[in-house]
Amino acid sequence: MEAAGWSCSGAAVFSYPLLSERFRHGWPLAPSKLPFAPSSSSYSFPLFRGFASVSSPPLLPSSPGQLPLLRLRSRVVSGAILQDAAATAFCFAGAYSLVLAFDALTERNILQKNLSRKAVHVLSGLLYMSTWPIFSGSAEARYFAAIVPLLNCIRLLSYGFRLRTDESLVKSITREGRPEELLRGPLYFVIILLLCVLVFWRDSPVGIVSLAMMSGGDGFADIVGRTFGAIKLPYNQQKSWVGSISMFVFGSLFSIGMLYYFSIFGHVHFDLVQTATRVALISLTATIVESLPITDIVDDNISVPLTSMLTAFLLFPVVILAKRPSKFHCRGEIFKHCV
Repeated sequence: MEAAGWSCSGAAVFSYPLLSERFRHGWPLAPSKLPFAPSSSSYSFPLFRGFASVSSPPLLPSSPGQLPLLRLRSRVVSGAILQDAAATAFCFAGAYSLVLAFDALTERNILQKNLSRKAVHVLSGLLYMSTWPIFSGSAEARYFAAIVPLLNCIRLLSYGFRLRTDESLVKSITREGRPEELLRGPLYFVIILLLCVLVFWRDSPVGIVSLAMMSGGDGFADIVGRTFGAIKLPYNQQKSWVGSISMFVFGSLFSIGMLYYFSIFGHVHFDLVQTATRVALISLTATIVESLPITDIVDDNISVPLTSMLTAFLLFPVVILAKRPSKFHCRGEIFKHCV
């Protein structure tokens, strides 16, 4: 069977009769608009990598030539749903296991409570982000990924309002071991996760850098600052020089590392010099805001990511709920996604 191809510029040469007939009648050829089809800007997990399709009016199997498209649409939808459901289950199991592991370490006095709390803070955000590429390229994938922080949000609310009790959980992720503390820092943390996955997702460096600064930068600032922070800042005796320097360094490193990680899958463009320069400015701004004596007014889990978002908006090309054009080629009855 002959092949047909079209590019993001709109020029097309058709030798596939069904597709050329549809194009002449004004039906849009936009593969990424098909429900649950891989998006044009996302890397598709290898298991489902070979599938995309053509957006068209509802097809009825009135002719043999339409049957392959119906089968293809069914495969795309079912494959994406299964992939996203499996990725969500894996992500939730990993998050739950992480908290259980540090609960056990804290109960056995292997780790101090503050160190355990900050370790969960650092790892939960970074590991959650690292699972995003295993979700499908469908437009609905972000909503599957959002289930994990949403469930954690509900969980924190239930424990914070004492509808349920779990002393080991409360001790591992709170400063003083009181359930009410879950309604502040930990709850703000998962709300920011939810915001970034729904608004920015993996196509925008804004959300990636904001989460890296909140998880890695702010997390290591507390760990290093509590251990080696003898010299305090002159304008804030609760913060130290070494803690602020650690936030800038680790926040920059984690941000650059996560951006490079997502660039491997084709989600973001990565240029080392430009990325490092922009990230350094974002990290410096977030570090300055984090060092201010406003913790009693605005929690670090709010001030740090929001500052990072605002600065990243000004420095990075912003992509929110947008798709980058790509090329699709039709070979026989299968459309291959080839970003």
